[in-house]
Amino acid sequence: MRILVIEDEQKVARFLKKGLEAEGYEVETAADGKIGEKCARTEVYDLILLDVLLPKKNGFEILRDLRKDEIRTPILMLTARSATEDIVGGLDQGADDYLTKPFAFNVLLARIRSLMRRGTVRTKLKYADLILDTVAHTASRSGTPIELTAREYTLIEYFLRHRGKLISRQELSRDIWGYNFDPGTNVVDVYVNHLRKKIDADFSVKLLQTDRGKGYYLSDKKLSFKPAKGTSAGKSA
Repeated sequence: MRILVIEDEQKVARFLKKGLEAEGYEVETAADGKIGEKCARTEVYDLILLDVLLPKKNGFEILRDLRKDEIRTPILMLTARSATEDIVGGLDQGADDYLTKPFAFNVLLARIRSLMRRGTVRTKLKYADLILDTVAHTASRSGTPIELTAREYTLIEYFLRHRGKLISRQELSRDIWGYNFDPGTNVVDVYVNHLRKKIDADFSVKLLQTDRGKGYYLSDKKLSFKPAKGTSAGKSA
């Protein structure tokens, strides 16, 4: 489960990140409202922890604008404001829950589990006609089930959570296999090619794309990427 923490108090943000990661969650942080909203709009998260008093753009404004644009990622508001009108206002604008600072960490965990039980937290990742059920660990395209190995499932989930972004072989090796990239091995290319055959072979629209010499990305059309300064993605199949 992937969580975005939008919190400008660095001590609080570090505490939340460390604690949530210890519970098995994948956590990213943003230190101001504008950066946080950009992350919420461009990345796929299962839950957003959103502080109210933020620099550059406050939490209520972020909540309002995300919901106005039909971004339905579950949002749990975090704030030092305990006034009833603030809580009601946040819930009326589309927040899924509200927690007043200071709070006990185990209370936060309980709120997250409650949202999961209510089905509020995202359990399916979707791009085009590709759907991944993160609870049942199943995949399908246009309603057709796709049989995946455990590694292939992890790989396609990674691509779905970073859709439209170029991912190098080094990144895949580090984040999926968990070891330093060996330029002499082709294990990443082999698994990507196996996955491509399963999700693309029987469909006219191809989703798993290759940018030769740079890496791979998930998109229903060919995209163009500029190489990052000082980095090399290596060879791609």
